[in-house]
Amino acid sequence: MKKKNGAGAPTLGAAHPSLSQRVAEELRRSILSNRRRPGDRLIEDRLSEELGVSRIPVREALRVLAGEGLVEVQPRRGASVADVSADVAHDLVEVRATLEGLNARLAARHHDPAIIDELKRVLKEGNRAARSKSVEHLVRLNGEFHDKLAEAGRNSILLDIMRTLRERTNLVFAANSGRRAEQDWDEHSKILAAVIDGDEDLAAMLATRHVHRAAEAAFGAAKATRS
Repeated sequence: MKKKNGAGAPTLGAAHPSLSQRVAEELRRSILSNRRRPGDRLIEDRLSEELGVSRIPVREALRVLAGEGLVEVQPRRGASVADVSADVAHDLVEVRATLEGLNARLAARHHDPAIIDELKRVLKEGNRAARSKSVEHLVRLNGEFHDKLAEAGRNSILLDIMRTLRERTNLVFAANSGRRAEQDWDEHSKILAAVIDGDEDLAAMLATRHVHRAAEAAFGAAKATRS
């Protein structure tokens, strides 16, 4: 249960067996919802006070996020939100688009009814969040949808590769969460429909195109910000 610190802000509590994971999830959500932007410093003392925890789970959480590519740790400067260069962003998108297509093809081939039911549930919640423009819910549900779709592909190697790749690519897509929400979930709906129909080619094409369209929106937003 969350407690409140002296300033009245919500904290993550004091005693929990997975406290560092909870801290990592909170920081991950704040990065992917664009509350913490590329280059923002992540100072242990400040995060410890903000989240109401000791420095140890904060340090462990930053280490986890660094492994995911969401955080950069530099000598003397400490940790900051990773800033993905344009070249690396394009490389990430190219690989993720290819692998999302492969995974959607496998999901359509295996057609697992239990996972499809879970995907339908997430899709319903995602469409509701898209209409309300609830960015943090959208970030969580988008991750859940793609995680479930990866699970539906039933390829353990691909699942592991995509988990890390997705976090790094989502850093590129962070600005899209509210702006492109309804289009994202409409595309999710079409991908799931193809998976349900067992149409491997269509599922693969739609999943690949979904990544490329999200990338175009993100790159366009970044260009507009620089102009």
